[in-house]
Amino acid sequence: DQGFAALLDDLSERGMLDETLVLWTGEMGRTPRVGQSVVGGAGAGRDGRDHWPKLFSSVLAGGGIRGGTVYGASDRYAAEPADSPVSPADLVATIYHQLGIDPHSLIYDRLGRPVTLCEGQILHSLL
Repeated sequence: DQGFAALLDDLSERGMLDETLVLWTGEMGRTPRVGQSVVGGAGAGRDGRDHWPKLFSSVLAGGGIRGGTVYGASDRYAAEPADSPVSPADLVATIYHQLGIDPHSLIYDRLGRPVTLCEGQILHSLL
């Protein structure tokens, strides 16, 4: 936490935060209850918390992201999305957009077949 805050402070003091997009995220959250076993999980045991892919937190800062915004919410048990769920594709689409890349652009694979760069939706309320 201290290192992340120091990075943002440093970028801000140097006048670089507006043009630098910082993303902090994990690959997944943790089970809502201690000792909750998950099939195919990490085997955290009765005293730990296993992987929980239904919810995870991310922080976006700088790069045109509106500061101080909380987007979405979990239920009271931190088990399921309760408000404004965001998929990883939505997060990536927002990042592409902020980098000036149309997330819905067509790119072509090695055989020349068209593929949409990203199927997610831009989270305009964060901008």
